[in-house]
Amino acid sequence: MKFWKEHTALRVSLIALFFIVGLTMIIGGWQMTGQMSGLIIMIVGLALLIVALAIYNKPFQDPKR
Repeated sequence: MKFWKEHTALRVSLIALFFIVGLTMIIGGWQMTGQMSGLIIMIVGLALLIVALAIYNKPFQDPKR
């Protein structure tokens, strides 16, 4: 847990990268309405947004006892 608290620049850059790429993939997949590849691209984009949220929340987790 200390790793994410000590390396804030890395954490912020990863969050920004995953957020921008994920949002771009969701919008790009949305423009492919009616195609299966568009749905898959949107699901991958959603997964990247969830990863960005998980990285954001990582330093706030309680340590396991």
